[in-house]
Amino acid sequence: MSWVNKLILKYMPKLRIIIADDIFTNRLLLSEIIEDLGHTYITVENGREAVNALVGNEIDVVLMDIEMPVMNGLEATKHIREKLGAPKCHTPVVALTAHNPKIFFDDYKDVGFSQLLTKPYSVKKITDLLESFKAKADIKI
Repeated sequence: MSWVNKLILKYMPKLRIIIADDIFTNRLLLSEIIEDLGHTYITVENGREAVNALVGNEIDVVLMDIEMPVMNGLEATKHIREKLGAPKCHTPVVALTAHNPKIFFDDYKDVGFSQLLTKPYSVKKITDLLESFKAKADIKI
């Protein structure tokens, strides 16, 4: 681990994250990276489970795959924004997709995603993404 990564780990607030993806290997990859960065996480396999996990836990960020069974990421994010009360409805939701980012946001800009993380994932992409939320998170020490 580089000295830069060690500094990031030391000073970056610890986030509570939901990883919502129906593909086991994607959940595993994201959870390994997130754990290495010192954050805590809950993994779920569909949007309905993501909504339930958000309702039942204090969460700082939701990483939401778009294409999942039961309730997809679009439906789940729309449910979070429209049906959950504050502060849950304001929780950042990051779309996880392999789609072209420009086309994705042109098609789904009104759903309520906070940001987009494109596949394939990398440690740098995930670190940068989570870094963008650190100042916004209400971390209880």
